[in-house]
Amino acid sequence: MNRKRKIYINAPITLTFAGICVLALVLQYITNDASTYLLFSTYGSSPFKLLTYVRLIGHIFGHADFSHLLSNMLYILLLGPMLEEKYGNKLITIIIATALVTGIFHNLFDPHVVLLGASGVVFSFILLSSVTGKDKGIPVTLILVAIFWIGGEIYTGLTTADSISQITHILGGIVGALLGLALKDNR
Repeated sequence: MNRKRKIYINAPITLTFAGICVLALVLQYITNDASTYLLFSTYGSSPFKLLTYVRLIGHIFGHADFSHLLSNMLYILLLGPMLEEKYGNKLITIIIATALVTGIFHNLFDPHVVLLGASGVVFSFILLSSVTGKDKGIPVTLILVAIFWIGGEIYTGLTTADSISQITHILGGIVGALLGLALKDNR
């Protein structure tokens, strides 16, 4: 019996997210970083400018370089399809909520630094996947992941001088965990 295997789109939200991230990086190279600064990063700017609000979401699509994009997309493409199967279109709300919380927090508390990248969404997905299950309540896996992961982020933030925003990772994880618990308890 000869069965033909076909390629199909299994996770349109995840694939669209990844595609926008790739497009943003291509535009960054074409425009010599201008598109990233204009649309795909966030920083303190006037609340009277429309693009300030576009960047509050757009920053999750921008990446510093191909290596930065690759590290985030591996997690997005690994976790996204499972979460999309579980949460459907609600995953868009989780992504946007993560972008807004991390972007607003960053602009309020570190406005002179440019923030870009999907790592907040990655960590939102990590903790969201730890919540995913059939039973209501708080899974032990969520507690353990949160302890190890948030503890690691705090340790790294205190002991390492780098350009990585550990607070964005922590906030993204909190958004994923809280929304995951809220969605779980509402079923």
